[in-house]
Amino acid sequence: MIRKIIRIDEEKCNGCGLCATACHEGAIDIINGKAKLVRENFCDGLGDCLPGCPTGAITFEEREAPAYDERAVEKAKERKNMNDEKHQHHAGGCPGSRVAQFTHREETSAPFAGHPVSRLSQWPCQIKLVPTQAPFFDGAKLLIAADCTAYAYANMHEEFMKGKVTIIGCPKLDDVDYTEKLTAIIRDNDITGVTIVRMEVPCCGGLQRAAETALQNSGKFIPWQVVTISRDGRIL
Repeated sequence: MIRKIIRIDEEKCNGCGLCATACHEGAIDIINGKAKLVRENFCDGLGDCLPGCPTGAITFEEREAPAYDERAVEKAKERKNMNDEKHQHHAGGCPGSRVAQFTHREETSAPFAGHPVSRLSQWPCQIKLVPTQAPFFDGAKLLIAADCTAYAYANMHEEFMKGKVTIIGCPKLDDVDYTEKLTAIIRDNDITGVTIVRMEVPCCGGLQRAAETALQNSGKFIPWQVVTISRDGRIL
């Protein structure tokens, strides 16, 4: 049948995955770094995926395509929900890791007496979960922070997170080298500055080394600084 369906321009697509997240029917997958309409009968032609595309790679077209199969979509959703629950229970998976950007938080939020506001500008914020490419990285100042800093330093949101994209991690607890992922984030996005906030404890050295190596490996010349927080909450 001839019907309205989405079209993805792979040359414009940057593989951020926002369209796949926005598509509630599960019609889109990311394959080899590009979004693809892999299940045409899952596409309802309503275009929930269009507004989230940062590169304008998605448009509508009318062409021969299988009819929208609502029953198949519902069955696929049921299977996915069961798999997500199983993965979360057995493997510690996080179904809340879908990408989100909190638009204009900087302009619309202002702290007032007794009621501080969050300065987190995007989700997820864990280094392990954040994608290497996303719209919120475009032109961003990047804050790479050790997990404990937000608890040790009382004014973390206003002094460090405000106006930045914040990603956090602990190399000791995660037992991972962040270098490769941080390199990809800095290299493949328009990052305009980097602030590294760490604790004074030795294990935080792994986070600092990973960030510094990533800056070097990215091949870019970007302003950066390291701030160290003491265990009793002072800037050293």
